Amino acid sequence: MPTPTADIFVTESTQSRRVTGPMKTCFIVNPKSGPRRRAERFLPHLRRFAADRGLDARIDITEAPGHATALARAAASSGFECVAAVGGDGTVNEVAQALVGGPAALAIVPCGSGDGLGRHLRLPRSPMAALGLIASPLPRLALIDTGSSNGCPFFNVMGFGFDAEISQRFNGLKGRGLPGYVRTGVATFRERSSEVCRIQMNGSDDMVSAMLVAVANSDRYGHQARVAPRARVDDGLLDLVSVERVSWAGACLLAARLFLGTFDRSPRVRRWRGPAFTITRAAAGIIHTDGEVHASAAELRVQVHAASLRILVGG
Repeated sequence: MPTPTADIFVTESTQSRRVTGPMKTCFIVNPKSGPRRRAERFLPHLRRFAADRGLDARIDITEAPGHATALARAAASSGFECVAAVGGDGTVNEVAQALVGGPAALAIVPCGSGDGLGRHLRLPRSPMAALGLIASPLPRLALIDTGSSNGCPFFNVMGFGFDAEISQRFNGLKGRGLPGYVRTGVATFRERSSEVCRIQMNGSDDMVSAMLVAVANSDRYGHQARVAPRARVDDGLLDLVSVERVSWAGACLLAARLFLGTFDRSPRVRRWRGPAFTITRAAAGIIHTDGEVHASAAELRVQVHAASLRILVGG
């Protein structure tokens, strides 16, 4: 299974930290994650794997939104070297929040429908293969950037407008996955209008009329949908993308570009790169951070936190 190489991501030698053998790991499982509660169905395999390998491990189960952050914080405080998010992008976000700036490493066991950060890092797509990395006697870590919007952390992509509305509707679906996301997108497009926003960065000041504004740490939402094809998680920068209102034909072309990796080459798309942005919209409203939706102020202060999260990338 391919993993990132040293010329792509800022790697950290585990030997320099005297890590020998598999890391002491706390697995945090969101049983509701994934199509047909995939994480819950994976739980017996996880327990069997940990027992068979004799891992120094604990398994915690989340019970409500935000619980994964509390569990991850407690695990890091208890001396766990690795905290594994077993779930989707929302679970990864909650677990990673507790690990930013600390010594414990994040591991991703993908059981959700998108897995944007994991795909960007080229981590294993199979949950069992991900467990193999965690059980490695010579784990390899990387230091990656993280972002925040008005203090709210994100690790993959945050945004508002069209994509936030899709996320809000998608999160309420019983059936998840790419087909559901596409159907939700089509329905949302019929109703979504543009809004005028002010974007300030390093002395520049731009006004845009956008149906979507996204700020990306990695290059994609999930699957192969690359909203910021040139974004990297180790460059100390964020990529801001705004999209003008388009016709149905234009939307189809943009959708194709999204999956072909040429989204930011469209004349309907504008892109900025920088360590921090101030985005001002007409009124307060919803935003999403890694697909999780919440209310936020009209003015958004978005910034990068360079090399602030350790993450397991290989063994």
